[in-house]
Amino acid sequence: MATSSSISGSRRDGPERVDARDKVRGATRYVADHVPAGVLHAALVPAPVGRGRIDAIDTTAAERVPGVRLVLTHANIGPLQGAGFLMGGGFGFQSLQPLASLDIAYRGQYIALVVAESLEAAREGAQRVSARITPAPVAATPESPGAQTIGQPAALPLPPFADKRVGDADTVFAQAPVRIDVTAQMPAQHQNPMELIATLALWDGDTLIVHEPTQNAESVRHGLARQLGLPPSAVRVMSPTIGGGFGQKNSLQSQTVLVAIAARRLGRPVKLVVPRALLFHNSAFRPRSVQRVRLGADRQGRVLAAIHETDQQTSRHDYFPSTGSDTTARLYDIKHFRSADRLIRTDVQTPGFMRGPHEHPSVFAFELAMDELATATGIDPVALRLLNDGTTDPLTGKPHSSRHVAACLRRGADLIGWKRRSAAPRSMSLPDGTLVGLGVAIGAYKAASAPARAHVRLDASGRLQVSVGGHEMGQGMRTAIATSVARLTGAPVGAIEIRIGDTQFAPQHVTAGSWGTATVLPAVEEACRRLMENLRAKAGAQADVKADVKGSGSLLDLLKASGQDVAEARSQTRAPGQPEQVFGRLDGGLPAAAGPVYPDFVAFSYAAHFIEVHVEPATRRIRVARCASVIDCGRVVSRRTARSQVEGGVVWGIGASLREISEVDPRHGGFLNADLAEYVIPVAADIGRIDVDFIDEPDPKLNAQGVKGLGEVVMVGVAAAVANAVFHATGRRVRHLPIRVEDLYEA
Repeated sequence: MATSSSISGSRRDGPERVDARDKVRGATRYVADHVPAGVLHAALVPAPVGRGRIDAIDTTAAERVPGVRLVLTHANIGPLQGAGFLMGGGFGFQSLQPLASLDIAYRGQYIALVVAESLEAAREGAQRVSARITPAPVAATPESPGAQTIGQPAALPLPPFADKRVGDADTVFAQAPVRIDVTAQMPAQHQNPMELIATLALWDGDTLIVHEPTQNAESVRHGLARQLGLPPSAVRVMSPTIGGGFGQKNSLQSQTVLVAIAARRLGRPVKLVVPRALLFHNSAFRPRSVQRVRLGADRQGRVLAAIHETDQQTSRHDYFPSTGSDTTARLYDIKHFRSADRLIRTDVQTPGFMRGPHEHPSVFAFELAMDELATATGIDPVALRLLNDGTTDPLTGKPHSSRHVAACLRRGADLIGWKRRSAAPRSMSLPDGTLVGLGVAIGAYKAASAPARAHVRLDASGRLQVSVGGHEMGQGMRTAIATSVARLTGAPVGAIEIRIGDTQFAPQHVTAGSWGTATVLPAVEEACRRLMENLRAKAGAQADVKADVKGSGSLLDLLKASGQDVAEARSQTRAPGQPEQVFGRLDGGLPAAAGPVYPDFVAFSYAAHFIEVHVEPATRRIRVARCASVIDCGRVVSRRTARSQVEGGVVWGIGASLREISEVDPRHGGFLNADLAEYVIPVAADIGRIDVDFIDEPDPKLNAQGVKGLGEVVMVGVAAAVANAVFHATGRRVRHLPIRVEDLYEA
């Protein structure tokens, strides 16, 4: 991948990742790498119909396969309750639990689990399970007969899911001199992290130990305890390193309890790695949606009113809410705003969060509308966005904790060379006739944080253990923690042992929504300060150590002077405005994130993305030649990992805009391109130069560290910038994703 960065270079990027050497040497262990003694292997049997009911299931042939030890079905698994839907007070990615009944809700739903001595025997056994099923009519898409539409406020009568209203958007829009009406079609898409979902379950007496790549070890723990009738203390979940999550692994998966039951019955460890094709049908995905945005403006480009309506796919058994207008209402200083969200029940597994979950599709539509407004008023797209920048939150009237959108736009414009852009579509080209287009869009994502508990422990060997709730998914959480701990204690990074993703050490709040760093660092830094204060207090005058401790020798001298062999400190922190009772949710495995609205302010991270596309004149092939992204995420703790996050988000945005779509079988349900051969993602040849920069202004209102979220906002707005650049290059407005070459053919 050819990339560049305005902050590139090892000195400015800071220290290397603490786990870099282990990763490149192959020493990092993922769940599928574990092979305990006596391990058995499992394989799943998917339902071959999109909806129906099992009349009979025959496992005789499967049980005759040499090496098969157990076949679990609804007939022999015993009573099995669901763990509940994560968004409804439960722990699972959906409320439906396969094998708990005879009903089939969607194509690919698990109907059996086969366990054998070898993976080959398990797979062969799974192929030999047969079922007689009475099919039912399938509503595979929102347009299918039988799909049901319901207003979100009626389905989910809770304040977070209510329609947003401020001012009188409909009246002001109707009277506005300039009116823009954009309807954007957004496809279903699937996360495809490198590491597949996997479960390794073993029992130590009455204690269940589960190794599983998850962004939410505590939810897995408490969900399994509920399903198996165990106290949570009898379940340990370990997920120290994850090979990518992106929302796919943010809760209890459907297969986990099945593997745990099999391990208990057989008295041996059982391992299951879910094939990618089954993940397309049995894990959360980005739901299909239709986003309609209407803007009313004056002739000078000031947006007077905005109306944002969303129709979003959900499952029959759960309501997965739409919340994109939480962000679009706050992109600009718009005094009159109205949203309306509708959910469409279809025969699929419950959709869920996928990087830039609601913000990516919603901001795509909104930023298309802003670009069309720029064209209608004859105003430069960057100037239009600067004109509509604001200083207070339109929905609440509260001030922003920090907002540097204008700085992001100006710096990004300089990086991309926006001044060379000529306004008219099709007016820029290369000597060979290749059309050139420049597009811009902004993005925003809530600056959330959650409660956390941290424990630090220093022993006489110089090892400093840090235990806190969090999950390392490759985003660099360990590096951020190690950098902060080293700065506060003077301990060398190599002496710091970070224990995260393990329910034995600290309550593990879900790591998602870009609140990981803003949640973990306050707790870790407070515990470190307490440790140092306690050491100095006990050492007293005998400690010949400077206040600004540097190096492990000085730290050990301080420990020795304190008269202790071991020193420990604990802390717990929560978001501004959260009550003490919020720790009950943390301990109970339930989400407890706060934001973007806090008692005294509203907090968001922001991005400005500038895209240059080249469109081949004959084939209309689109290539993103260059991107310049400038991010306002508060203080940047680790520039190296932050830059990597931005580059990854840009690649995600390019994939979303030009490549990715989960194709649905409209007759029988299910996804047709359930593999990486036909679910097209960007490769290195698709990616041009990526310039990255940060405003790097701390936000002390949100937390003492001044950090805001980064992981999600880096994708938001990229697809809109690509589409806007395509329009500038070709003169064609494309209002759906992905943009294909046939969308640009001449009529």
